[in-house]
Amino acid sequence: MTSTAGSTTPTHPSERSRRVRRFTRAERLVHRATAALMLLCVGAAACLYFSPLAQLVGRRHLVVVVHEWSGILLPAPYLLGLASSAFRADLRKLNRWARHDTEWLRAVRRGWTSPALRPAGKFNAGQKIYAGWIAGAVPIMMFTGLLMWFTGLLPVISRTNAIFVHDVTALAIALVVLGHIRLAYRDPQARSGMRTGIVDRAWARREHSEWLQEDRRRTGSP
Repeated sequence: MTSTAGSTTPTHPSERSRRVRRFTRAERLVHRATAALMLLCVGAAACLYFSPLAQLVGRRHLVVVVHEWSGILLPAPYLLGLASSAFRADLRKLNRWARHDTEWLRAVRRGWTSPALRPAGKFNAGQKIYAGWIAGAVPIMMFTGLLMWFTGLLPVISRTNAIFVHDVTALAIALVVLGHIRLAYRDPQARSGMRTGIVDRAWARREHSEWLQEDRRRTGSP
């Protein structure tokens, strides 16, 4: 028997066989840093837009600075993560739409819950759509935010228009992120995978069957 990192309790071989590695440390750090910056940016925005929160927090100038710089730094974890081959491989998976993704969406629309009817790779269709949405919305937020910050940056676009697009996109991002957090809260195994990098093989077989088969072929595991 062996012990897992950070633990003095031996791990039985049969227990190891029931688990599968899902994310590397680099991928988890990218996710944590991005999540922290996103929550900081959204939280600061809420303090700026809602009077009760603004009065509770105070120090408006500091909140503005936190909001601006957390937004500007938001792409930084992603750019640093590109140094990881595992992270780049996952980006390719997120950007590739497969036949089983269409089947997964059809099953969700019709309320089918059987794992056999909801096949998914490492990322299901919902996660791919979420990633695509965030990837498109963040540049819009940065662009309109810079137009609000530097009013003479692009004179053909008025500050009023920039504020409108920024606010509408911000509201949409907040709703989508809240939905993402809610789904993660309902799935302890998904949170475990992002926290420790390892998930139960039974969960992987149920929720990401295509990925588990691919992992078996790659590692030669049973």
